[in-house]
Formats: sequence, structure tokens, C-alpha cells
Amino acid sequence: MSPFEDVYEESKFHPKLEGLLLPYGTAGFRSNANHLDHIMFRMGLLAVLRSQNTKATIGVMVTASHNPEEDNGVKIIDPMGEMMSTSWEGYATQLANAEQEDLIDALKEIIEKEAIDLSLEAKVFLGKDTRKSGVKLSEAVISGVSALGGHSKDFGLVTTPQLHYAVRCQNTKGKYGEPSVEGYNKKLSAAFIQLTNNAFNCTDDQKHLSVDGANGIGALKLREIECHLKKSAHITLFNDGSKRKLNDQCGADFVKVHQKAPIGIEINPGERGCSFDGDADRIVYYYTDSQRRFHLLDGDKIATLISIFLKELLTQSGLNLTMAVVQTAYANGSSTDYLRDTLKVTVQCSKTGVKYLQEMAQKFDIGVYFEANGHGTVVFSKSAEDQIHQLAEDPSANDEAKRAARMLQSSVNVINQTIGDAISDMLLIEAILAIKGMTIQQWHAIYTDLPNRQIKVKVADRRVIDTTDAERRAVSPAGLQEAIDSLVKRHKKARSFVRPSGTEDVVRIYAEAETQESADALAHEVSLAVYRLAGGVGDEPKPLH
Repeated sequence: MSPFEDVYEESKFHPKLEGLLLPYGTAGFRSNANHLDHIMFRMGLLAVLRSQNTKATIGVMVTASHNPEEDNGVKIIDPMGEMMSTSWEGYATQLANAEQEDLIDALKEIIEKEAIDLSLEAKVFLGKDTRKSGVKLSEAVISGVSALGGHSKDFGLVTTPQLHYAVRCQNTKGKYGEPSVEGYNKKLSAAFIQLTNNAFNCTDDQKHLSVDGANGIGALKLREIECHLKKSAHITLFNDGSKRKLNDQCGADFVKVHQKAPIGIEINPGERGCSFDGDADRIVYYYTDSQRRFHLLDGDKIATLISIFLKELLTQSGLNLTMAVVQTAYANGSSTDYLRDTLKVTVQCSKTGVKYLQEMAQKFDIGVYFEANGHGTVVFSKSAEDQIHQLAEDPSANDEAKRAARMLQSSVNVINQTIGDAISDMLLIEAILAIKGMTIQQWHAIYTDLPNRQIKVKVADRRVIDTTDAERRAVSPAGLQEAIDSLVKRHKKARSFVRPSGTEDVVRIYAEAETQESADALAHEVSLAVYRLAGGVGDEPKPLH
């Protein structure tokens, strides 16, 4: 039997649903779990081809992140633990949507275009989150890998960042760490303990953190790493999956969207809380004040805290390294102003989507990148890591420079550079707050967010909207950007932009201004311009108040 005959016979057990077409986007494939069996099988096939193409181990993560529990999805991880190359996303879509009788032709087309040698060994690492559907769907991936003669290693229940980490460790032959969850736990916890040894007056109260595990995989894996942390952190875990459903009125996405604490968390005024999302690649922090008002510290605030810390260490070390913060158009204007004008660091704006932020961050020695939703990390160039290591070991360096270099070294090791990682980001933030003796209120007060509003408008075809300047300006339809510019001038400290959704026929609108009333008014005015100029459907948008 040829490999294609094996694939064809095996594919009969994973038939494509009639009429179902799904695109591979920034988050991979996501849908109701009942729709995904054939897609999982085919992503097993694609992972084998990608492994042969790159001559490296590839990852396949079965997760739908912050989506409801009945959904699931799949993402493919490239050799250095990054998201799959954009150039292969089209192949994923093509393979997933090919009719049963066209599947082999679709496979052959990819093999031909990429000149793939099918005789090469293929290795695939597989992981899943806590969704019940993940068991069967993972089996479908393994079937796809086996049908094309690939070898798979099933990590079972892991966070998305842990699988990204394992793939990078494997392909760097252990230089990045040991490719296992235990290796991840040991590396991050050891670096965290080393870092917090520099916090000299931290009380047990200051070490306490309440964590919302979103009733998902993050809760499970936080429990595992917790025993490695010794007494360096005092964590109380809520929403651990024992009582409620995954992402049900909890998790980072719920907190960010609804601007309120998750259900199931008990937190006293002034105490720190944080929420992971369903697959633990996002984190947001929050607290309530003495008047029980809720205060959110999102990805912008996290990026700012980390940037302050790293810039101070760079100054103390005397290392001449380039550093930048990469944001998207959704970053609050106050954060951008603070980073650029007060902290004096380079700020870059990229298109929405983690892969675009990561790509831009990698152009600097140290690149801090976060989306406002709490997804982000820090990346270091090889040259930066080498210089930090050399200074930390240099017997002739002065004490201040050497101490700063060692703290930078510990920071490098506590950070998961492959992808946004709630556990890794949490450890870094907790270490920084402890070292600086900073309360969450002091962190929150570094700058004050400008009031903002996000809304969406249904349109007949989202493709009529085309943008430029990292999605901050509309190129088409004609007259729309001019209308937005004119509306923005009516409000103080205002800006607004529009961008098409990646998945549905809606246009997303962001507006910020000096007051909430002004931001709401601007969002509505821009929504009317979009409705009239970009083919709005249904009723004309109504004022927000």
C-alpha cells in the first residue's frame, strides 16, 4: 500500500461534514467540537508534511482557548515554538476544506509545491486542554500522523504555552530546556526563586495572590508548578474546574470584556487577583478598592510594568541593547504616551494578531509585546542573551552591573519566549512587584487609561474595508477615513479606528477620548459613518445612551 492509499482508507473513518468550510486563522481552526473530527485528522497529515518540510518536530495543540466548553479547535506549532508560518495557513485551509474525493490531490499539491521528501522522518508533539471532546479529537490527529508514517508523542493535558515550550526545547536539542512539563516547571520555578531572592522586605501578605483558573487547564498546571515554588509565592486558586464549566463567567476574556471580577473568586478590597484564559496563554490582573470599585490591569499595564523593570536593569547593567514595546492599535493611548514620553522606550504598532507582534518584537535585542487582552511575552535576541550571560559571569564587572545582569538572566529563564503564557507572565509580574515593593494600586497608578469604547457594525461584506498603518487608518471605502478624522476633531484627546473582523461580516470600531461620554459619542458617530459608507445591514446604529 502506498502512503496515499493508507491516507485515503483511514480518511473514510473521518468524513468531512457536508457544506462545512472553515478558515485557518490566527487562532487556528475553531468550531463546535462535533464539526472537527475530519479537520483533526487532516491537521495530523499537515503536521507530518510540515515536519518533513522543516526537518524538525512540529506541535499540534487541541484547544479552543476562551471559547465555550462545547467548542474545540486546533493550532499547529512551528519548530521554534512559534505559531505556524503564515505561508502554510493557506495549505491548512485547503486541506481542511477539500472534499473527500479531492483529499489526496490536495495533499499531493502541497507536497509538490514545497518539494517535500516523504521518506524523511516526521515527529509531532500533541497536547490538549481539559475539554472532554479533546480525547477523541486528539485520537483523530494521531490517526492522521500515523496514516502518513509520522511519529507522534502525546503530552496529554497541557497548557498551550507548555506545548510551544516543549517543541522549542526539542528542536534546540535541550538548549532551551527539557522538553517536558516537569522540565518547564523546574526551569521557571528555579528562575522565579532566584529572582525573588532580590526582594528583601517582602511579607507573606505581599506574596499572596488569588488566581482564577477559568475552570481549565491553567488551574491544573498551576497546582503542579506551585509545589516547586516553595514559600516564594502564596497562591489561592479559584475556579479550578471542580464546580463550574470552563470559561463560564470566568477567565481573562470574561474579565476584560465585562470589566468585572469573575464568578467564584473571593477577594478582599486592595488584594491582587488575576485570571488565566481557557488554555492559559492570556492573563489579566485586577483589584477592588475600598468603595468596591473594580480596577483592571490589562496587557497594556502588564507590558508597562515589565518594561519599567527591564529598562532599570539595562541601565544598571550598562549593557547597550535595543529595547522596544510592540502594541496594537487597541493599546490605550495613555500607555503609549507613558512608554514613549516618560519611560523613553521605542514603541512600535503592529497589526492585530500575536504572530504580527512577535515578528516585530524579534527585530530588537529585547522585544516586549502584549495585546490589550493580556496575551504577550518578552523575546530576547541570541546576542542579548549572550551579552547578559557574559556580564553575569564577568569577574571584573562591578557589583551593581553584575547583580543587574544576574536578574536579567533570571528574567530570561522565567519568561516563556515562545508565546504568551499566563503562568510564566504571572511569575514574572509577582517577582517584579516583590522586588520593587510595589502594590497593585501603585502599579495601576503609573498612568490613567483614557476612557474607551469598542462596538461593531454588521455589513454586507467586510472586505469593503481595507486598512493601512497597522490597521489605524482606513484606505477604503472612499471617504470613510476623512469622515473619521473629522469626527475625532470634535473630541478632546480622541482617536478612533475601524477594522474588518477576521471571521464574520462585521466592522469593529474602537474609540477613545478624554471622558467616557465623549468616547461613547465618538464610537456611535463612527459607527454611523461605517454603516452609511461601508454597506451596513439591518437598523442604523443607535446611540449608546
